Amino acid sequence: MREKKMVIYGVLILAMSLVFVFSACKQKVGEKIIYPQTKKVDQVDDYFGTKVADPYRWLEDDNSEETKKWVEEQNKVTFAFLEKIPYREKIRQRLKDIYNYPRMSQPIRAGEYYFFYKNDGLQNQSVIYIQKGLDGQPEVFIDPNQLSPDGTIRINLAGFSPDFRYVAISRSEAGSDWSEIRVMEIATRQELPDRIQWVKFSGASWYKDGFFYSGYDKPAPGEELKARNEYQKVFYHKLGQPQEKDVLVYEDKEHPLRYFNLGVTEDQKYAILEVSAGTSGNELYWRDLSQKNSSFKLLIPGFANDSEVIDNLGDKFLVRTNIDAPNYRLVLVDPKHPAKENWKDILSEKSEVLTAAVTAGGYLFGIYLQDAHTRVYQYTPEGNFIREVELPAIGTASGFGGWRDDKFIFYTFNSFNYPPTIYKYDLATGKSEIFARQEVKFNPEDFEVKQVFYTSKDGTKVPMFIVHKKGLVLNGKNPTFLTGYGGFNISLLPAFNPSIVPILENGGVFAQPNLRGGGEYGENWHRAGMLQNKQNVFDDFIAAAEYLIKEKYTSPKYLAISGASNGGLLVGAVMTQRPELFGVAFPAVGVMDMLRFHKFTVGWGWVVEYGSSDNEEQFRYLYKYSPLHNIRDGVCYPATLITTADHDDRVVPAHSFKFAATLQEKQACNNPVLIRIETRSGHGSSNITKAIDELTDKYAFMFYIMGVKPVYK
Repeated sequence: MREKKMVIYGVLILAMSLVFVFSACKQKVGEKIIYPQTKKVDQVDDYFGTKVADPYRWLEDDNSEETKKWVEEQNKVTFAFLEKIPYREKIRQRLKDIYNYPRMSQPIRAGEYYFFYKNDGLQNQSVIYIQKGLDGQPEVFIDPNQLSPDGTIRINLAGFSPDFRYVAISRSEAGSDWSEIRVMEIATRQELPDRIQWVKFSGASWYKDGFFYSGYDKPAPGEELKARNEYQKVFYHKLGQPQEKDVLVYEDKEHPLRYFNLGVTEDQKYAILEVSAGTSGNELYWRDLSQKNSSFKLLIPGFANDSEVIDNLGDKFLVRTNIDAPNYRLVLVDPKHPAKENWKDILSEKSEVLTAAVTAGGYLFGIYLQDAHTRVYQYTPEGNFIREVELPAIGTASGFGGWRDDKFIFYTFNSFNYPPTIYKYDLATGKSEIFARQEVKFNPEDFEVKQVFYTSKDGTKVPMFIVHKKGLVLNGKNPTFLTGYGGFNISLLPAFNPSIVPILENGGVFAQPNLRGGGEYGENWHRAGMLQNKQNVFDDFIAAAEYLIKEKYTSPKYLAISGASNGGLLVGAVMTQRPELFGVAFPAVGVMDMLRFHKFTVGWGWVVEYGSSDNEEQFRYLYKYSPLHNIRDGVCYPATLITTADHDDRVVPAHSFKFAATLQEKQACNNPVLIRIETRSGHGSSNITKAIDELTDKYAFMFYIMGVKPVYK
């Protein structure tokens, strides 16, 4: 579909490396920290006869003066600790030095123009450029850095009009998921007066002289960042009209907790409505836009599987689906006879996972995963094999989509030791040529990448990528950074990540296992790590740590674990289940309260992945691993630096607040338990400066706790 073919880039890759000069610390490891007093309230909930105390419930009210004071006092303790690490500022400066190099996205064609994102180095936000033709002179189209003093306003291209006269842009602030859609005229670069507010998780799907979008009602004052988002609706906005006159296209008053996304095919003939009850499982509807007052008709019923329309061939739809195909397949569906017995296989299911299918220039591309690295094949629209796209190494390729009249397209390839490189691909000949390559300020060839397979608790073989400096001695004393995710069908693939270079340059190891719950091996792999099977994810991560220790890459003292969002839940769960296995823990913006996550913002959308405490059977297994509820008295937990932000309206900061308060209360040794609460930031750093600052503090904390003394090269 048209808007899905746009390559939307944040271009916020943390390209960082550093070296250090260390001096003696004034602060001693193991020195007891005096934490702020956190009051407890008599709050007890009854879950099917099980009484569960929630003494820090008051911290859920992030607008209260009491909570704001608690945040201020916690940050004082945290930054007082960090500021005493003498090499912290050297880390920050080195990160700035290494990050100061140009980065750009692959071009996006809009008629005779090309758009791309570029960051000159330390710009807080990437700048959107435009040029006429590939040989044209690039000029600034929008510079988000000029829109706010602190550089926390983000701009993304959200959809082009069919005649390429206009482009919708999505504007968000301070890291919030809320966005505002605006419109710009491409040739003049003038912004129109149109303003569409209270939009979340939606682009702009153009049709004639306007576009479709998904939005919510305006939240109550003070509830914008924490209230549960309900009753999403699809509207049509006509250019030049105020938002109040937008036409309601679709709503479902009987199901307030559903997402709706409407797209339009490139030929403007059909609208495709995707309805989902959460982060996985959907159903599809279609509407013939050439028929006035036509209604939406069911194409594929939900919600047990995932399907998406990628394009139409005449009056039929190309659909990627995992129905009867856990590794996905591509089928041709006649909307007038949509029953699956009438489907025609275009790309049949195979042992490799079909992670994406896109069309461009009259061709079809299947993007597959084989043991968590990319393979790409080119076909005719009917599914006849043409060629495999030759990639330069084992790694990750993305892109390949385009318009029907394209003669060439672009894709980006990268791996752990292969900087992102943009290739121009000739559709007729299959020839790839380098279009742009990132030049980084260190030598990626100094590092070695390997993929190993280890055995989890139940005998399952799990792959893991390990990166380290060539010639590393396996003595059990290498500082190791183990990270994972394991959920929501998200795959962790080989990716260029210069932010890990400080670890590698100083004799360290970076490890990334492909845990169950992800999509690396299709829907079966995903389902093996969701709902009642979630413990498999934690077992896989624990087994990864045990493998690294057994093979003498590291030992518990030198092992740091890190994860964000669902990965923050992962870190919280394993550090409470096996605290003796890890030296340092970095749970970031984590889902820590598994009994109440669905009561805030879009948390209800994760019930399909996790389950809900409103269901007795699901409550039992959620309570068993919920990080907040499994912190025990008398246990020595790893040195912990929890990170969150005041504008995180996806995983609200109350999760981290309550986890930190409980862990500080029950920690049985002098390992520090600190929480770092960023301002004007969200579910991830809202600009480059804040990203560097947070990474600075994590590395300073990690090396200090481990007693490692990195040196300049």
